[in-house]
Amino acid sequence: MKSSTTTNRQRSISKAQSVVSAAIILISITGTVGCQKPLFPEKSPRNQFDTYDTLRQQNQPLLVPDEFGNPQPALRARLAPQN
Repeated sequence: MKSSTTTNRQRSISKAQSVVSAAIILISITGTVGCQKPLFPEKSPRNQFDTYDTLRQQNQPLLVPDEFGNPQPALRARLAPQN
């Protein structure tokens, strides 16, 4: 007859093995999904208005640096009324 400590040890080992295998599967899936090319290329226009503005040399920048130098979306420049 097996003792209760042996069965508890076997349960904890099987739980640890399942956790490790789940972590390995998760890491491998994350690695393969992260290597895909982006859905929208950086150089393609975001909408029909970007194409219109680019053709007339009135395009607005997508990003502007904030006071710390970090790039932020240029919402003020893009949403301001055009002359």
